[in-house]
Amino acid sequence: MRKHIKHITVIVFLLGITLVFAQRKQSDTLKTGVIDVVKPYTPSISDAFKVKETPTLDDAVTETKKDIKYNIFSIPVASTFTPAKGKAALVEKAKPTKLYDNYATLGVGTYTTLLGELYLNHAISRTESVGGYLSHHSSQGGIEGVQFEDDFSDSKINANYSSQLRDLSWNVEGGFQRQTYNWYGVEEALVNFAKSSNIQVDHSFYSAHFGGDIAFEDTYINSGSFFFRRFGDNHGSGENRFKFKTAVDIPIGEEELSTDLVFDYIDGSFDISEALNYGNFQIGVGSQYEMKQDDLTVNFGVSLFYLSDKESGDSKFYIYPKITATYRLVNDVLIAYGGIEGGLIQNSYYDFANENPFVSPTLFVMPTDQQYNAYVGLKGKLSSNMSYNISGGYLAERNKALYRHNTTFFDFTDAEDYQYSNSFGVVHDDVDTFSLAGEINVDVNRNFTLGIKAEYFSYSTNDEEEAWNLPDIKGSLFLDYQIDEHWFAGANLFYLGERKDLLSMIEPFQEPQAMVVTLDSYFDANAHLGYNINDKIAVFAKANNIANNTYQRWMFYPVQGIQFLAGATFKFDF
Repeated sequence: MRKHIKHITVIVFLLGITLVFAQRKQSDTLKTGVIDVVKPYTPSISDAFKVKETPTLDDAVTETKKDIKYNIFSIPVASTFTPAKGKAALVEKAKPTKLYDNYATLGVGTYTTLLGELYLNHAISRTESVGGYLSHHSSQGGIEGVQFEDDFSDSKINANYSSQLRDLSWNVEGGFQRQTYNWYGVEEALVNFAKSSNIQVDHSFYSAHFGGDIAFEDTYINSGSFFFRRFGDNHGSGENRFKFKTAVDIPIGEEELSTDLVFDYIDGSFDISEALNYGNFQIGVGSQYEMKQDDLTVNFGVSLFYLSDKESGDSKFYIYPKITATYRLVNDVLIAYGGIEGGLIQNSYYDFANENPFVSPTLFVMPTDQQYNAYVGLKGKLSSNMSYNISGGYLAERNKALYRHNTTFFDFTDAEDYQYSNSFGVVHDDVDTFSLAGEINVDVNRNFTLGIKAEYFSYSTNDEEEAWNLPDIKGSLFLDYQIDEHWFAGANLFYLGERKDLLSMIEPFQEPQAMVVTLDSYFDANAHLGYNINDKIAVFAKANNIANNTYQRWMFYPVQGIQFLAGATFKFDF
């Protein structure tokens, strides 16, 4: 204790001396005169001094620390605690739709209409399947104002076999079709002549076909297909068509050219005259190269065709451009596209009869030289469920086939049943077509879809006075709506603008007469409503030509008025 007091006394004494010295020094140097400031005061902080050593304590009270050692013993303890498992929140799931491989449909309606369809598909194994299709659509007619039989029928049967292997898949199929129609469109002034001659206006077509296709994986040969069809009518006409096509990739350095090879042969005859026999074969090669850079995609290509005409013995080479391009201006919202393409189109009696079933078996059949089809457009999405497409084009065709009303000869001594101003022939002319088109498609959800399309056409012909039976405007609207689990509905509307045809007559000892006839435009509205009783059975009702407009698609050929059809569909597996 004394030692501590001694230390404190010394410290206090030293502090006192220091304070007295400091005050005396300050009083000696401080002047009360004028002070000259040499520069502004700039305070600074000097470096701090750290004590880098731990001081040694020399104190009798300080005791030395002892080392303490800890030993931990692990003893297992039994636990009965079990954590509860978390459970996911329950979400109400929609029942998955049962899909069936087969279905059958049967319907009946006004005008004694009968509709039947049967589709079958059976998997033999994981890689093989067989299938078939059978359909029939007929009506007994009864169009108001028609003086002759106007019934029709269309029956088809088809069978197929397919195989899906590791490196390739292939399919073969064959079928038969029979169609019956009537040349009932007799001009009013000739009805009595036709009745007195007791003409038989019924005529029929038949066709049988066989074909197949094959697709390869990871090879230069991508695919191949072949097709053969025999077509004829009940007036002794016959036509054979064979077509083979393959698609290959030809390597050139590090690039590949997509190339199509086509062989197309046709041979036909009309029993009425040997002068109407026809036949040719085409060999075509088309290649294109695709170039992509950012949002731009361009395809450069060209097509070469060789045509050999069997009847005339002439042969000719054709060359066509094959260039297309797309450019994304604003992602998927605005996409610009365009192209110029061409090709040699093989016309056939089968195609003519399916487009206009009232043609006569006296047709001139030859290919159409589509020199070029140039087009530009804009397409994209206005929203996630609405898309649009606007385009314009210019089409140049040589030897384009036009349907024109056959000339009527008033000498009915040896007249055929289709020579009473009640049939159509085909004329060929050079036609240039300018077109504008626009369409909007809406997919609100899986249950509602809507589509609207409109097209405008302007034609320029070389020899013919008009582009016969080609419309100036075409429009369509379709709608499908799944109302709920059971109810569904839909509708479609078609509009066809004015067409022009030629009414020509030749009377004995008279000058030939001809005048252009304008066929009125028309709407054709159709709707259907259905109910799913369960996942297998559904019933439906349809109404066609709701406006009850007996318009003329072809001159002197009115169609049936409003039509109703009701039926049921049954889906099944076996």
